[in-house]
Amino acid sequence: MEIRKITSRKKDYLPLLLLGDEQESMIDRYLERGDLYVLFAEGAARAVCAVTDEGNGVLEIKNIAVAPAFQKKGLGRALIAYIENAYRQTHAVLLVGTGESPLTVPFYEKCGFRYSHRIPNFFTVHYDHPIYEGGVLLRDMVYLQKPLAPH
Repeated sequence: MEIRKITSRKKDYLPLLLLGDEQESMIDRYLERGDLYVLFAEGAARAVCAVTDEGNGVLEIKNIAVAPAFQKKGLGRALIAYIENAYRQTHAVLLVGTGESPLTVPFYEKCGFRYSHRIPNFFTVHYDHPIYEGGVLLRDMVYLQKPLAPH
């Protein structure tokens, strides 16, 4: 397993990015201004994580996704741990926004994130189609945060 920072041709990883954010126009809002990390296993891209510097010591995970055949194998957690280590000297807080899904919120909580705030109707206003995850219609963007304490 290897994690690489991608600095050019980020759109080559669009199929994986679309697993974490299913509308390309939304991905376009953060992909180029952020950092993209790709986890490779067995010579192929298996997971992605896009992060952006939101100012005031806040780093935000904008997209994290693992190829379906490789989910529930610790790759998402490995990416989050990598991001934490890479940015803990320069950022104080790691933030992530997600829908109120039974698939994603528990994952982030297990990674040490706690509820921060929400943006009502984010998904219904910003996406051109209804988004369902784990059988739930996503409406509000729920933000969770985790402190990044230096070692």
